[in-house]
Amino acid sequence: MSRLNELRLISRVAQMYHIEGRRQAEIAQHLRLSQATVSRMLKRAEAEDIVRTSVIPPVGTYSELEGALRQKFDLPEAIVVECSEDRDGAIMARIGEAAAHLLEITLAPGEIVGVSSWSQTIFKMVENIHPQKSAQVKYVVQTLGGMGDPSVQTHATQLTTRLARLTGAEPKLLPVQGVTTSREARLLMQSDPFVRETMDLFGSITLAIVGIGAVEPSELLARSGNIFSSRELADLAEAGAVGDISLRFFDKDGKPVKTPLDDRVIGLPLEDLARVDRVIALAGGAKKTAAISGALRVGVIDMLVTDKFTAQRLIDATA
Repeated sequence: MSRLNELRLISRVAQMYHIEGRRQAEIAQHLRLSQATVSRMLKRAEAEDIVRTSVIPPVGTYSELEGALRQKFDLPEAIVVECSEDRDGAIMARIGEAAAHLLEITLAPGEIVGVSSWSQTIFKMVENIHPQKSAQVKYVVQTLGGMGDPSVQTHATQLTTRLARLTGAEPKLLPVQGVTTSREARLLMQSDPFVRETMDLFGSITLAIVGIGAVEPSELLARSGNIFSSRELADLAEAGAVGDISLRFFDKDGKPVKTPLDDRVIGLPLEDLARVDRVIALAGGAKKTAAISGALRVGVIDMLVTDKFTAQRLIDATA
């Protein structure tokens, strides 16, 4: 009976602390115990399964899907958002809202934020960010060339400059094409002092926010002119490419698909992205599921923000 008597007292201490809300010192005085004994009993209460911790996720959150993503892809963190429709527009809006909140509460003073300029989902994130007074970001760095068709050019510029303004940062634009006509053209454009100044900051980025693209480009990217030809995209698919991060392609296993096309891209390479302390990817939708799966296997993403439909497809996929 001695053990039962011991457990009875431990249970009473746990009840007073967790249910009645009494402090340890008050419990010790009431039961004529030392505070050290009370502390040990509270630990024993957990070890003996007298006290159990329960986390009850609120309706509209998906902790099981998030956990499954973390486990399947060895992913540090995942955020799965509620979405009423499995439709690109709705998905981008919900992911953007969640990413904006995440950024607002995790930005640290002095951060150097890298951002891909041709992502509609990232643009939705920027639209939802409130002006930050406490976290003064140092720079917002454009990580993929932003010049293109004038009718959509403002998108890339606005994304970078607006995010900089909202976070108290200085924008560092990349005023060149994302895809050049040749390797020689890329080298020439990169020699521009303004371009060089921005690219020199790639190695100092502390937080990178990236989109994930399928081999078939998004409507925005296609209209921008920052894409490869249909023949070149077909060659990439034949080489096993399933998607890209800032026009750096990879296969379903996350291995980079290296082709001469790499020499024509002005932007952050995957090798440099891997050295960034925190990389957040925003992506969702049926058309991007295979690309997201491959991207998560590249090994550069620290957090994925996606929707519940895409998360379930990623978990159910056998590859």
